[in-house]
Amino acid sequence: MPHVIVKLYAGRSDQQKARIAEEVTKAIVASAGCGEAAVSVSIEEFAPEDWGEQVYRPDILERPDTLYKKPGYSPP
Repeated sequence: MPHVIVKLYAGRSDQQKARIAEEVTKAIVASAGCGEAAVSVSIEEFAPEDWGEQVYRPDILERPDTLYKKPGYSPP
């Protein structure tokens, strides 16, 4: 039962967020070998000025053991 949380800067339309969820679902189904009904996707939006403290530090910097794709940027 994969549940994916996508965190990104605020400002995407509902259509864009639906497309992101659709594409993430396709990738999970293809790579995890589960059915589409088993996948859930949520999207959390953040202001750019909050990214460093609310996402980068707690989810990336402080959890390297769970990070399978490192970002190619420094925290804002």
